[in-house]
Amino acid sequence: MPDTTSALGAPTERREGPAKVTGAARYAAEHLPGGLAHAWPVPATIARGEVASVDDTAALAVPGVVGVLTHLNAPRLGEADDATLAVLQDARVPHRGWYVALVVADTLEAAREGAAAVTVTYAEEPHDVTLDAASPAAYVPEDPDGNPDEHTRGNPDEAFAAAPVRVDVTYEVPPLHNHPMEPHAATARWEEGRLTVHDSSQGATAVRQTLASLFKLPEEQITVVSEHVGGGFGSKGTPRPHVVLASMAARETGRPVKLALPRRHLAAVVGHRSPTVQRLRLGAEADGTLTTLIHEVTSHTSRVKEFVETGAAVSRVMYPSPHARTGNRVLPLDVPSPSWMRAPGEAPGMYALESAMDELAVALGLDPVELRLRNDTRTEPDTGKPFSSRHLAECLREGARRFGWAERDPRPRSRAEGPVLIGSGVAAATYPVLVSPSRASAHAYPDGGYVIRVNATDIGTGARTVLAQVAADALGVPVDRVRTEVGSTDLPAAPLAGGSSGTASWGWAVHEACTRLARRLAGQLGQQLPPEGVGASADTEGTPDTNYAESEYARHAFGAHFAEVGVDAVSGEVRVRRLLGVFAAGHILNARTARSQFIGAMTMGLGMALTEHSTMDKAFGDFAESDLASYHVPVNADVPAMEAHWIDEDDPHLNPMGSKGIGEIGIVGTAAAIGNAVHHATGVRLRELPITPDKLVTAL
Repeated sequence: MPDTTSALGAPTERREGPAKVTGAARYAAEHLPGGLAHAWPVPATIARGEVASVDDTAALAVPGVVGVLTHLNAPRLGEADDATLAVLQDARVPHRGWYVALVVADTLEAAREGAAAVTVTYAEEPHDVTLDAASPAAYVPEDPDGNPDEHTRGNPDEAFAAAPVRVDVTYEVPPLHNHPMEPHAATARWEEGRLTVHDSSQGATAVRQTLASLFKLPEEQITVVSEHVGGGFGSKGTPRPHVVLASMAARETGRPVKLALPRRHLAAVVGHRSPTVQRLRLGAEADGTLTTLIHEVTSHTSRVKEFVETGAAVSRVMYPSPHARTGNRVLPLDVPSPSWMRAPGEAPGMYALESAMDELAVALGLDPVELRLRNDTRTEPDTGKPFSSRHLAECLREGARRFGWAERDPRPRSRAEGPVLIGSGVAAATYPVLVSPSRASAHAYPDGGYVIRVNATDIGTGARTVLAQVAADALGVPVDRVRTEVGSTDLPAAPLAGGSSGTASWGWAVHEACTRLARRLAGQLGQQLPPEGVGASADTEGTPDTNYAESEYARHAFGAHFAEVGVDAVSGEVRVRRLLGVFAAGHILNARTARSQFIGAMTMGLGMALTEHSTMDKAFGDFAESDLASYHVPVNADVPAMEAHWIDEDDPHLNPMGSKGIGEIGIVGTAAAIGNAVHHATGVRLRELPITPDKLVTAL
């Protein structure tokens, strides 16, 4: 039976599910235009230097190879805001894995064989890929307004020295990689000067804008389609080199070209979570009231462009203290460019902050839930703005009730099952409420159906379904009468799926368009609609509260994570036995898809805590873990029974739906809760992720 409810919050099933499980949904690399050619890139094998020469003779001799592009013969591109997209433009090699050639052939096999036959010689230079927080080359970056990314109030150093109870600790998070199930891919073709690209991207609008600049075309001559996307976690949030290379090769060969990046290349060319070294200093009164909070973060960036992993930002939101200093520093190195990864800044930042809060609770002899409750606040510490809503305390109390926290013995190593030590931990979570202007249209047809059009991107989150619910609610009709069209630049322009802002941004425009359509239809009661139907559109550009910085309120989602672990005292193996999250994220628009988002993010947080890491090889300047055999993401056997719950908030300062983003808050705090549980189980405090058996065995 179809789900005909129009109520927001109903657990409506995802509409594209059957198409995905039957193979009917086509992804970027699954489009097969006539005359299709295949491309395979050639990555640099040095960490820094220049290409001295390229010999493509053997590659061109491979049967089926139709061309080899290098910096010597590739077309000149226009200016790009993102320097990582200036591919094959000069001889410079800024890091290992930077693409130095592209082979195009009739078949994928020929393209790969041809790429292996390209001989590149280099003028190699000394490189540095080591993150050293004490390096004099590290600097404080500027925010978009030109202000240094360091915030101070009071006299934090003096206050810390005078605090009755103090914690001074440093935490490290290694490089992490997004590794979506669908690799980065694009299929590009040119027809009479018009470019059409099927791209695996979180935002087709941004891709079109970038391609227009690079290829010096009006945007109207470019169509980018991202109808189905197999995950991104931020790595597809902005255009990546593959779409530029595919478009370039298609123009040069006069044929459609498909380029799907091999997974081994992804670590170097599509971004990663920058490693961080974070020093936390917390000072408190004997009752647990914070007097000082100092959070200093150092991360690496590439020499290609600046990207800052803003881990200290969470400490400007969470807990009040009269004296504070929070700052982010970056160190340029000869490494691949870091970029967005699920909850950039917040995920590593909250790991450090919430671990330090747990250490402070131990130093105080205070329950860690109670410590957080005693430092709750109704105003944002850094700005003084009132929170539009903040139900962190309710999340902590509800989570504690559901988890059975009251029965917990606070003493480390107080519970065991044979050689397995059992412990539990808690951590808070937060993520900002972000929203961007968007356009959308709504159309009513004589058959009683409605069509919503918006260039949203469904990266597996259920955007099609939730936007249909938003439309049905605004129109006052059953949801099964609403169809949603997304994922093409031929639709009304919309921002990318990222920053947990997609539904809020697109939904606002959809709601406005449907509200206007409903008014128009109300004025035509009793009249037969014309065959082409009746429509309305909306553009939320300039609407109050779409600009986060200009809002009178601090708008954030909050949550609480609880974890129970079992640690084998002999082998050091950690098994997460239970994970529970309780979230306050405005009005939940679809209970089914929301729970999936929360649990998916919590699973990613589990990987961050226990299995995921990447090692930068100092000699070769390369990530040693470049595939899923060596970079260990959690699988079914690693994931325990998980629970995700929420407190429905009535927040009138958000958007017409009253919703906050939910895609990222589930990962924020999970690693800290697991780390805190490991300490409770063993009495050992590890401050470097991931928490692996070799580290625990040594410590135990």
